[in-house]
Amino acid sequence: MTPSTAVAPRRSTAPLRLRRGTALLAAAALLLGLPTVGSASYAEREDARSFVAEVAARHGFEPAELDRALAQARHDPTVIRLITPPTRKGARSWQNYRARFLDRTRIDAGRAFWRAYADELARASARFGVPPEIIVAIIGVETLYGRNTGNFETLSALATLAFDYPPRAELFRRELEALFLLAREQGRDPASYSGSFAGALGYPQFLPSSVRAYAVDFDGDGRIDFDSDAIDAIGSVANYLRTHGWQTNAPVAERARLAPGTDAAALVAAGIEPSLDPGVLERKGVTTLDGRTAAETATVVDLETPGADTEFWLGYRNFYVITRYNRSSFYAMSVFELAEALRLGQLVDEMRASRQ
Repeated sequence: MTPSTAVAPRRSTAPLRLRRGTALLAAAALLLGLPTVGSASYAEREDARSFVAEVAARHGFEPAELDRALAQARHDPTVIRLITPPTRKGARSWQNYRARFLDRTRIDAGRAFWRAYADELARASARFGVPPEIIVAIIGVETLYGRNTGNFETLSALATLAFDYPPRAELFRRELEALFLLAREQGRDPASYSGSFAGALGYPQFLPSSVRAYAVDFDGDGRIDFDSDAIDAIGSVANYLRTHGWQTNAPVAERARLAPGTDAAALVAAGIEPSLDPGVLERKGVTTLDGRTAAETATVVDLETPGADTEFWLGYRNFYVITRYNRSSFYAMSVFELAEALRLGQLVDEMRASRQ
């Protein structure tokens, strides 16, 4: 994040009593949950009005229609607080991160989700080439299979980020524009959507632009429903991964062994996209944990935990594809490990069923 340029405050000419009174009113508004000056309608702001004019011209909206929609949005300070990176970053811990997603609750709920939607998952896997366990794991990591989809009003969240969060304003203005388009396509009020503080929606936590680009009507009912329909989410997650390059029946990741003296930092610095040829990796002292040469071109992933040895993994093309969903190696590895736990659980269920 680039810090904004500091500007010396202009000395106010308002009477001190008025300034104190304004501060007291603002404090009272915060305590009572009432709108403050900062939460006035975005439709009254010049930057928002310019945005409306541009979007209307690009997509054939009536400007008054977008004005009415944007008038419903309110500044949400909680959104700014949640998206702002901490001033002092704590040490990254893979074990702490992993524990959030590889717990018994998420694994058991994932197995139940798989049983409930076995036919749909098999159909998605056949159509898009993505294994069922990966689809289930992503939905599990994102929203605990639809239990935690967020309760922020999407219109207000995106407007807040588009007009009051300069570091990523351009991104969120695009998403606000996509929300208006999505609402028009779905015949919905833009204010009717809810989701995460960053504007992600439903079971799979797609941003509005991703809903428009990758969502599929997988249950064939003529509409995309991420709020209450897991089936559309199943097909859409699979389509997203396939579109971003998922390779059917190809490996995702495997644990790596580094020979003594291997320059791990240089290998990790090669980037998250696989670019290291198996032969190159072997010459630099990197093999699989059991001593095999890497299966294909890979990246070296370092999973750090303070006070513990760093785990090194070989991330293949499909690992990289998972990071297109969330650009974090911790995220991709948690999806992969949850998927493996779910796959093994499914095998156990199938073995038990075959004995009955």
